[in-house]
Amino acid sequence: MISGNDIQAYNEKCRTLVKADGFIYLLPHEALKNWISNYTITFPCEGMVADNYTIIPHGCATLVFSFDGNRIVGDLFGPATKPTCVGRAAAHSLLLFIVEFQPAGYYAFSGMAQNELTDRVIDFDMINPTLNRLLTQKIEMASDIYSIIAEIDRLFLAHLKIAFYSNEFSLANKMIIDSGGRVSVKGLSQNIHFSERHLGRIFNEYMGVNTKAFSRLVRVNKAIRLLRSAHCSITQAYLQTGYYDMPHFIHDFKSICGITPQAYLDNLSDFYSEIAKF
Repeated sequence: MISGNDIQAYNEKCRTLVKADGFIYLLPHEALKNWISNYTITFPCEGMVADNYTIIPHGCATLVFSFDGNRIVGDLFGPATKPTCVGRAAAHSLLLFIVEFQPAGYYAFSGMAQNELTDRVIDFDMINPTLNRLLTQKIEMASDIYSIIAEIDRLFLAHLKIAFYSNEFSLANKMIIDSGGRVSVKGLSQNIHFSERHLGRIFNEYMGVNTKAFSRLVRVNKAIRLLRSAHCSITQAYLQTGYYDMPHFIHDFKSICGITPQAYLDNLSDFYSEIAKF
């Protein structure tokens, strides 16, 4: 099994998003980029992860394999619309291997209606025992990060069930992301030539959230990305994300993140937000 020393030994810059002591974020194989956002390998150490470390929701599924010194366990976090506190569980793991899917990405490997998984955490062995076993074996047997990433890529490429979504869904998804979540459901419907109800149905099936909910998640995550930059104030963030007034921005932010924008800024190290989506 790999160790923390393997992080510094990994030097493939074209696939490395972020690398530091104890963790690395990596891009998937080019053929998987529409479905998988990134892989994360983390070796939690004492004090690295706070007990209240929380994942900001982004409407995407996440697959987490954790090693506690005895065995590797896989958990599927369904498409998230609510903040999820993971600090305590992460702190008790010696190794975490995380697969972050793109919006609707996990549907391509499962074919499951994603609204059955929304905001749920499920033992991956209960959903896909074959893939769970194979992924666990690759993580356990890997001798370095190069080999583990190559093997994980191969497994996901072999288990890809749906290579393309409908043009209507793909276009609507792109419009929401490209607009930063500012396009209305009515505007989507008019551009796609699908009824608002039908668009809602296909988003619930492929993504696990409806069009309006996904737009709000994209919009707030864009605000978070702005707030995490060095020179963006809360006022600038709400103006750049198209909110008409501060109360509306604070309401949306708090309803998704569970805290106000100011409280988020005051406690940045306690939160994780997406780094490679949208």
